[in-house]
Order: sequence, then structure tokens, then C-alpha cells
Amino acid sequence: MRNIRVAVIGAGPAGIYAADILTKEHPGAEVDVIERLPAPYGLVRYGVAPDHPRIKEIIKALRRVLDRDGIRFLGNVDYGTDVTLDDLRELYDAVVFSTGAMSDRTLDIPGVDLEGSHGAADFVSWYAGHPDVPTEWPLDAEQVAVVGAGNVALDVARMLAKPADEQLTTEVADNVYQGLKANRATDVHVFARRGPAEIKFSPMELRELAHSPSIDVLVEEEGFQIDDDGQSRISSNKGTRLVVDTLLKYLEAEPTGAPHRIHIHMCQNPVEVLGEDGRVVGIRTEKTEMDGTGNARGTGEFVDHPVQAVYRAVGYRSSALPGLPFDESRGVLPNDAGRVVDEDGFAVTGVYTTGWVKRGPVGLIGHTKSDANETVTNLLADLDKLPAPTATDDLLARLAERGVDATDWEGWARLDAHELGLGEAAGRERVKVVPREEMLRVSRR
Repeated sequence: MRNIRVAVIGAGPAGIYAADILTKEHPGAEVDVIERLPAPYGLVRYGVAPDHPRIKEIIKALRRVLDRDGIRFLGNVDYGTDVTLDDLRELYDAVVFSTGAMSDRTLDIPGVDLEGSHGAADFVSWYAGHPDVPTEWPLDAEQVAVVGAGNVALDVARMLAKPADEQLTTEVADNVYQGLKANRATDVHVFARRGPAEIKFSPMELRELAHSPSIDVLVEEEGFQIDDDGQSRISSNKGTRLVVDTLLKYLEAEPTGAPHRIHIHMCQNPVEVLGEDGRVVGIRTEKTEMDGTGNARGTGEFVDHPVQAVYRAVGYRSSALPGLPFDESRGVLPNDAGRVVDEDGFAVTGVYTTGWVKRGPVGLIGHTKSDANETVTNLLADLDKLPAPTATDDLLARLAERGVDATDWEGWARLDAHELGLGEAAGRERVKVVPREEMLRVSRR
């Protein structure tokens, strides 16, 4: 097997796993992991709530991969702006796109554009300290609606209900802490279209809602529907059974009088965000009933709930990439088991994909690893058909000529140590640096 050079676009778990598998399966392979942010780890760093440190344990494994010979991290490099597909084809045998999903899926109901209506992805980026979003967030609503029945909806609800001072044991950025300290929310209402047996919460995330002594979790009895199909799901799936058991415990528990409350409404389908003078004043839901197939149907009965803000947690969506085909309906790079294909279904030579931009924003990190394995297996099977790189220069040289201030693994090590030092001074594990300019300054130093 010939020695190869591969570019991986995106330094989240999907891209790092692809680099890991490539260098293990093809000795002598050299992989550049190219990331538009100055820091690696993607959604593990910028999509996980700060009060979930155990989920970030995965970073230790990802760091070991990026620290290996044969793998080079290049940060602060934006595909499509700083480097093009033509550049990558000249410099590498193959390119693997693992750019993830950072945008919100559309919720197509009236009123979603009102002031006070927010996409959950934007809010997650803010509280995770993403450098490309505003440093301030409006948190002046006392009653808030969260639309969605997955773990992101639970994260958003918990972050809105939990007092800021309880975040001081985490790596929360200073601007986020100050924003949360001014938060006026007392009641957060989570709306799910289906019943308890069909809801997509994970048992652990659901249980964690009650870990704060400042929060009462209140499950509304109306809408707690379990039909025969739902009972079958509970009997056959341990995760479903744990979720329903937890919901029942919340339903039966007496409120403690905590100052903040998370209300979980099931079989309530949001149909309109209500507004006055351009601002959110409520949300209208239609009561639903389970139809025996795991789906919900409307009953024609509507309820208006007074809220001053709405967060739409209905899923993430990937973005189109310059020079590549894109499936707008599914929000993915069209592909055949990781081989990117054109509109006629033919493989685009030397171009591959993995992670959420390959399969959509579903599955856990474990799925991402098997996903990367499929892509890399097909890339290696194609080697005899892939043209060798035609350029003899290095990507770093091209970036320098273009004035791109790329960061490297040593730069990330400096930034990592700096954040840990800020945390130590504050009696915490880490304090995250948010401004890109500051990240770059520390990385260069």
C-alpha cells in the first residue's frame, strides 16, 4: 500500500475518529485534521452544557489521538474561504468531510420569527462559549417554552432553570455566568408532541433535571398517555422503561416549593408562537393522542400558554459546503457508505464524509466511531483508483501566503493550559476563553 496524505475537515469526534482509524489501518498515512475554530473537539467542546463534565471525558481519548505521530491539527482554517477543494485535491490523496451540524432545523409554524423566539442551537453555542456567537444573551423572560422531546431540549430547560451560582463548579465562561446570573426565568415548559413511551429523552439526562435543589420537575398528568403500542415499547426496551419510570416518579412527587420549576407537557403539539408588538407573549399547542403506531394525531383542541420566550429544540442541521453536492431535504452530503456522490449518484473522486454531515444529526458518540470506520474502510478500498497529489508544497505554506493565522497542536496545548490556569485561580477545573482573538493570542504565545 502506498503512503497517503489525507485531509480531514472538522476536528470533532467524527473527524478525529477517522484520523485515528486511518493511521492505524494504513501505516505511514499522514493526516491533517483541519478545523475552522482555533480549538479542537467540535460539539464535545461547544455543544455540551458546562454542567456535564463527565460527557467531556471523551476529550481525553480524542486528545490521545491528536497527540500521535502522523496526525497534525490545523486550527483557525475555514474550508471554502482559507482553503478550497481544489487546494485539497492538489495536496492530498483524499479528503474526508466531518463538519457536523451546528444550525437549527426549521420549525415551520407561525410566529417563529418573533423577538424572543430562539433556536436551541444558538443558545447552546452561547452557553458553551462558542467564539462565533454574541457574548450576551437575552434572559429577561420569566415563563419560557422549550419545544422538543430530546436531550437538547432537556439541556436547554436545565440551563434556563438552574441558578448561575450552581455553575461555578464547571468550566462556564465568565460572560455566560454573568448572563445566567441575570436570568429571570422561574418556569420552563417543555412541550413534547407524543407520549411518555415515545419521548426521546435519555434516562440519565431526565434524572439529572432534579439534581439541583433549586428546581422542581413537574410532569403534567394530562397527556400522560400510554397505549398498547407504548406499553410494548416499555416492555421491550430498557431505556424506554427507565424514562417512563422517571417520568412517573416526577408525576407522583410532591413539589418542594423550589424557586424554579420545569414543567413537562406531553401530547401537546406546538402550532403557533403568539406575539404582540413583535414580541413573544405565548405559545399555542394542539392536544394530541397516540394512534397505536407510535405517532400522534391532533384532536382539534388547542391551549394557549403564556410565555415570553420560546426555544426551538427540534434538531440540528448541517450546512452546505462550497464545491460539494448537498441534499437539502435531508441536510447531509449525499453519499454511499461515506463516498460522496454527485446528483447522478456517481462517486466524487477522492471525497468522503463521516459523522452528522454524512448521516444526519442522530446517534451518540459510539455511533460516530463505527460510522468513521465504514468511511475509512471504503476510502482505503479505493486507493488504487485515487490519483496521487500533484502539488509538492504544504498546506501551511499556502495558508501563510494567504495571511491565514493557523493554529497548531502546540498552540492548543498553550490555550488548554491557560484555561486550566484560569480555573485554578478561580478554584475551578477550567474557565473557557471565548473571544477568538484571545484564543489566538494565547495560542501564539
